[in-house]
Amino acid sequence: MRFTVLGMRGDAGFDRIIDHFRSMGGDCALMDPGKVVGSDHLMSAAVHGDRAFSEATNRSDSLLTEMIMYAAWERQIGKALRRMRPADGATEFAAVLVDIDDPRLEEIGMVRDDSLLDPSPEKTAALGLSDPFLSPEDQAVERVALLELQKM
Repeated sequence: MRFTVLGMRGDAGFDRIIDHFRSMGGDCALMDPGKVVGSDHLMSAAVHGDRAFSEATNRSDSLLTEMIMYAAWERQIGKALRRMRPADGATEFAAVLVDIDDPRLEEIGMVRDDSLLDPSPEKTAALGLSDPFLSPEDQAVERVALLELQKM
C-alpha cells in the first residue's frame, strides 16, 4: 500500500473529494487540518493503521477508520471520527491518500496546500502538545505510537 499525505483547499466538499479518489482506484481519509501537526503525524497514523491490520490488532473494520483513530490518538471509533472529521462546509482538508500516484486535484477544483498541515501555536495549545523538550511534530508522532501501546 502506498500512502501520500497532503493538505488541500477548495470548494469541492467532503463527499466529492472522497468520490474523486475512489474513482481513481484508491481511497482517502479526510481530516480537519486544525487537528494535524505536520505530515509525519498522518504518515505515522497511516503506517500504524496498516500494521494493525497486518498483525490483526485492528479495532475497526476499515483501514481508513483505523488511520483516523491513530491520528486522533483515540481508541474509541466514534470519538476519533468526531474529533477528526472536517466541519460541514469546510474548504480546507488534511488527507491521507491510499494508492493514488497523482491526485489530479485540479479536476475537482482543489489546490494542494501542505502548509495546512504545519504546526501552529493555536494547534499545539488546542491539542495539548506542551512538552518543552520535543517539537510539536514529534509529540504528535509519539502520541500515535502511544495509542499502539494502549491497545495491548
